[in-house]
Amino acid sequence: MATSSTTPAKAKPKAQTRSAGKSQTLPREEVQSTAKWVRISPRKARLVADHIRGRSVPEARTVLAFSDRAAAIEIDKVLRSAVANAEANHGMFGDDLVISAAYVDVGPTIKRWRARARGRVARIKKRTCHITVKVVQDPNVEPRKRRAPATPAAPTETPAPTAEATPVEEAPKKTRTPRPKKDDSATAKPAAPKPSRSRQTKGDR
Repeated sequence: MATSSTTPAKAKPKAQTRSAGKSQTLPREEVQSTAKWVRISPRKARLVADHIRGRSVPEARTVLAFSDRAAAIEIDKVLRSAVANAEANHGMFGDDLVISAAYVDVGPTIKRWRARARGRVARIKKRTCHITVKVVQDPNVEPRKRRAPATPAAPTETPAPTAEATPVEEAPKKTRTPRPKKDDSATAKPAAPKPSRSRQTKGDR
């Protein structure tokens, strides 16, 4: 008779759970502003956008103010619009913001032409771009909120006079007595007689 030996099943090793050492950070709120169909070449605008990416808002404004490129004027307008959106809609403080993203996309190209020699035509391409700037709260600065506008105080209503108040007696109106008329016939002076002018005849002359 054959005997079968059974060996106990080996217990599976328990999976070791390791706690992730990543620090949970709250998502930062991004506020953006976009300018579309700007009449500047995308390459020229990207050269300026690369200088302000990652900088604080006051520092970026200084860089754009002293830049000689024409694209700095358009990017400065977009940056000011993004800061205004953050202050008006989210209550952030403009000097505590950092530019998290600044990129330029390609827009439609306007095609024009120019007459050349021998009846030929030269192609002119007027390129456009879309500029986008995003700002977030600086993690190294303690966030502070802008002050809410002061609401005007409600005007105090004056109580209406009640019906039980004692009526004020009105002063009697003064009546004007007519003056007696003077007799003009008694006081009139007699009129002086007018000198009579006699008609002269031819014999009297």
